[in-house]
Amino acid sequence: MRTYSPSAKDITRDWYVVDAEGQTLGRLATRIATVLRGKHKPTFAPHMDMGDHVIVINADKIVLSGGKAEQKLYHAHSGYPGGLRSVPFATMLEKKPTDVVEKAVKGMLPKNKLGNAMGKKLKVYAGADHPHAAQQPKPLPDHV
Repeated sequence: MRTYSPSAKDITRDWYVVDAEGQTLGRLATRIATVLRGKHKPTFAPHMDMGDHVIVINADKIVLSGGKAEQKLYHAHSGYPGGLRSVPFATMLEKKPTDVVEKAVKGMLPKNKLGNAMGKKLKVYAGADHPHAAQQPKPLPDHV
């Protein structure tokens, strides 16, 4: 018996929409990363981009559990001595709510060209509207 290996012509990409209102950031990010990676499909291959497109709406209404909303910091370094910048979660959610979800999901994807390609299939919007109605996105199933 030969091992099945999918080719590029075998890939079918669906579009899913997720409402982030009231959902926990980490739990939502793992579900989204699974779909972007393609691990929910029976034809999953770790060396290929098998994932689907995911649209996240209401990113500004996402929550964190416990006291993490007051404690969580996002760090960025300029590369110069003393160039560390730390931004609290509340400030980041107020100024750039899309970055909160994008950073959480992209941190769960591979750190290479394949992961970059998977990350490009993630579309995050702060409000309830998105410009992808023509793709006819389906709601993300609960079992994923």
